[in-house]
Amino acid sequence: MNAAELLEQIKDLGKESYKKVLLKHGIVEPVYGASIEDMKKLVKGIKKDYELSKALYATGVYDAMYLAGLIADDMAMTQEDLQEWVEKANCTMIAECTVAWVASEGRFGEEMAAIWIESDREIIATAGWSTYRSLATIKMDSELNMDQISGLLDRIAKTIHSEPNRVRHVMNSYIANVGTYIAPLTDKAIETAKRVGPVMVNMGDTSCKVPDPIEVIEKVRLRGAIGKKRKTAKC
Repeated sequence: MNAAELLEQIKDLGKESYKKVLLKHGIVEPVYGASIEDMKKLVKGIKKDYELSKALYATGVYDAMYLAGLIADDMAMTQEDLQEWVEKANCTMIAECTVAWVASEGRFGEEMAAIWIESDREIIATAGWSTYRSLATIKMDSELNMDQISGLLDRIAKTIHSEPNRVRHVMNSYIANVGTYIAPLTDKAIETAKRVGPVMVNMGDTSCKVPDPIEVIEKVRLRGAIGKKRKTAKC
């Protein structure tokens, strides 16, 4: 199956009602409105496909770009591939989810995240912070640069309120992820959240609210699941 054929299948799965929801959440045209659940059914017949994922992403169609991340051969993605993807991300969902997930599950997650968070482009900076938060969820503590992860908490405490809108949002969730998935840094994450206080983020024409990292962490602590890693960053 090639990208053009798969794109037609995705288009057939589109629903106008879901498309309207996506547009309210900042997704930009072109978008068909195919649900993630329906696209995951397509993934079962494809598995991982490096070339097909790149071809799908290049279409610029939101649904296809999202599916590209689900079928990407993460370990085959080069730094050049990842940089191309982040530069072509046309909405925050693609940058914060698709690009970040693929980067974090590949060979160059830390390297690309470190570059991206320094970008003057909000959408690229959010991809960098999202990559870091994804790394926290899937990498064993022994695989992480703990000094770096800890240092980023200090950076957030100092700069979050002066950052662009979506960067603030992802920094806030970074605190929650670090506190939830990296047990040695749970207490520091909580202290960071206290230093930061409420984070104001414009969530657009949606009912979404900015989560309180401390509440998120404490709920996980009550379940006895602090430090329990996820098998994949993708969903």
